[in-house]
Amino acid sequence: MTINKDTLHVEPASERTRLKRYHWLAKYDRDTINAIIDVGIVCQVGYVIDGAPYVTPTNHWRIDDYLYWHGSSASRMLKAQQSGIPVCFTVTHLDGIVFSRAAFNHNVNFRSVIAFGNAELCSEEVKREALPVFVDRLAPGLWDYARKPTDQEWKATKVIRMKLNEVSAKVSDGLPDEEPDDLKTDLWAGSIGLRLEQLKPVPDPKLREGIRAPSFVEDFRYLK
Repeated sequence: MTINKDTLHVEPASERTRLKRYHWLAKYDRDTINAIIDVGIVCQVGYVIDGAPYVTPTNHWRIDDYLYWHGSSASRMLKAQQSGIPVCFTVTHLDGIVFSRAAFNHNVNFRSVIAFGNAELCSEEVKREALPVFVDRLAPGLWDYARKPTDQEWKATKVIRMKLNEVSAKVSDGLPDEEPDDLKTDLWAGSIGLRLEQLKPVPDPKLREGIRAPSFVEDFRYLK
């Protein structure tokens, strides 16, 4: 990523990450990109094995300029990715539905990120540093509260990471883009915002009597 000092416009890191269609929706600054990545819990990772394309939904997290995801040591996906094959990472948040006066102009509001790169297998040391970050990202304090992994559990888990070198964001947060003649009609246009709804905690029925929810459960707030 480079910054044009004359226009203070952030340029894409590569032509692969430059938006061609609807280029005015592009965001190349790292603050916007990181915010979209960090608020998400589920991503999609695309890759090719033996000439066949796959897109796998998984959980992700970010530490500085690296994206991380994890899985079983027996995972075919991770075994392929750790060899350094090209990977495409995406995450999307649906923020609303946009209703137009014209059927062709209905739209959605969203925030998305796409990143290209080559994944690598984390060392044992990096894995043991990265997984607590992922757990505490879900609920701060959760790692220290829960039982720590056994040696066998550590062996059964792989962590993959990818450097955020080629990455861009796309953000749509507007109202309908109407034709002048459509503005003269009596048809309604506008938008409806959407977000995830957080429900009340449900205790495990196997809890022993007297065990109260910890503070990170009572204070948990997920706002997309």
